[in-house]
Amino acid sequence: MPSYTAPLDDMLFLFEKLRDNKNYNELEKYNEVNLDLVKDILEEAAKINQNLLLPLALAGDENPAKLENGVVRTPPGYKEAYQKYIEDGWISLSCDPKYGGQGMPKTVSAFFDEMLSSTSLSFKLYSELTIGAYNCLLHHASDETKDKYLPKMVEGKWSGTMCLTEPVCGTDLGMLKTKAVEQADGTFKISGQKIFITSGDHDLTENIVHLVIARASDSPPGTKGISLFLVPKFIVNEDGSIGARNGISTGSVEHKMGIKGSATCVLNFDEATGYLIGTKNKGLNQMFTMMNLERILVGIQGLGISEIAYQNSLTYAKERKQGKTNNTKSTNGADFIIEHADIRKSLLNMKSIIEGERALCFWLSQQTEVSLNHPDEQVKQEASDYVSLMTPVVKSLFTDLAMEITSDAMQIHGGYGFTKDQGIEQLYRDNRITPIYEGTNSVQAADLVFRKLSNKNGNIIKKFLEMVKSECDSKNEKVRSYSKELNYYLDILHKFTGWIEDKTKIEKDDVSAAANDYLKTLGYVSIGYSWIKILEVSFSDYETNKEFYEDKINTAKFYFDKVLPRAEFHYKSAISGSSNIMNFKFN
Repeated sequence: MPSYTAPLDDMLFLFEKLRDNKNYNELEKYNEVNLDLVKDILEEAAKINQNLLLPLALAGDENPAKLENGVVRTPPGYKEAYQKYIEDGWISLSCDPKYGGQGMPKTVSAFFDEMLSSTSLSFKLYSELTIGAYNCLLHHASDETKDKYLPKMVEGKWSGTMCLTEPVCGTDLGMLKTKAVEQADGTFKISGQKIFITSGDHDLTENIVHLVIARASDSPPGTKGISLFLVPKFIVNEDGSIGARNGISTGSVEHKMGIKGSATCVLNFDEATGYLIGTKNKGLNQMFTMMNLERILVGIQGLGISEIAYQNSLTYAKERKQGKTNNTKSTNGADFIIEHADIRKSLLNMKSIIEGERALCFWLSQQTEVSLNHPDEQVKQEASDYVSLMTPVVKSLFTDLAMEITSDAMQIHGGYGFTKDQGIEQLYRDNRITPIYEGTNSVQAADLVFRKLSNKNGNIIKKFLEMVKSECDSKNEKVRSYSKELNYYLDILHKFTGWIEDKTKIEKDDVSAAANDYLKTLGYVSIGYSWIKILEVSFSDYETNKEFYEDKINTAKFYFDKVLPRAEFHYKSAISGSSNIMNFKFN
């Protein structure tokens, strides 16, 4: 089983030193969320993750969730751990105090999400979807519905799901077949089948609140006719107690490559009672509230899995002897593999990406809070545009890089990485879903280039590049050399953006073929921007913590020398166009 130590020093560094968004700091509701409080929360979070949840990863992998006589059973230890988890209030961490939550900002909860992803992603998914459903209801449900369902969800007694995918449609939701027939009392009868439903059924909570998209009988075809319904596993009585079983059954639990402890279900809705959320035919917009936040969380899943893969690779490299280096330090014929240049390069590659991603995530969490809570509508909208732009980047790049990092971790462990002994191969398998679910990474890239670069509020990518350029115009001479290098890649990204804009008008296949390359170029540059912010602090505060900041400076240097140049490769590859791709004849 892999070991894990929560990277508290790095997390607390970000919260103390990079909480520099002026608009975020104007949010009065978080005035009392200071460093001491966050330190206490994260230290307790580290304990429950390291001591209680980490062993569940292996338990879930060896004893997957299963369907027995119509009941979905979670792996051994899950029920006891979940009870402790909700008793300690971890589900309520970022929820509104009005419904029993603790009201912590995403600048705090994102760190907890990362820890959970590192220790047991399968276990995390049972509560993650609950928070997603909570956020959707919080923004779109009536006060009556919120009062009825949210307190129990925040408490963790009831859980939630997101029911979109069907056998006939994945990303193309306009093809959905699930029907909703309105009844005389204003409720709807929901009939259809949903597949790949994470935490679709289980034995952890008293009730499950399904958020289901369906088409009302009088609604138009396509995405314009989609509505959102709340469909509980058990009908909730007027007094809030649980009533009769609804018309929902579990057809099967998927047998998967990874995240085996998570119950991924086929759900059958047979005239199940559902309640319309918001306005009819506006369900897709409402569901995107949940989906967009979920996509950021999937990116954090990739970050969390990368962190534990790196930690165990570093430990193994310090303990495993193999071969001699050019400057051998061994007296008995072999050096520790951490002395080999190639192993050191792999480890630094992991470290520089992970720490840059974490900083970018922290920046994004500040923007997210501004987009949700700032009183100035213009400020709120600008932050919302930045979140919209960066969501597909975080979801896709972090999960793709997690595949690279878990693969390299296996390589460092050699044959032991391929076997189950060390638990590294499970990290690879568990992460493999992250580039697929919540919209595949290719879909995310297409969404970025065709929808997110500009919108009704203007040229978002231009605003972002200008913001990065202005913030990287450092007065610190030591940072200036890094800023100059980042400006080189910002210019490449600017040219790439112009190429995308031109090709969108004349040859969309070129844009489609270049979408993944563009996303990665934007992602690598954005992580570089995060490293500039870290370097500003590292050089200015160097004397206060030399060892910590020296580590940051050297890690940043590796990122700028060895990782950031990938951005130019993606640009050059993309602008070769799509003619060869589209004209190629497959036999």
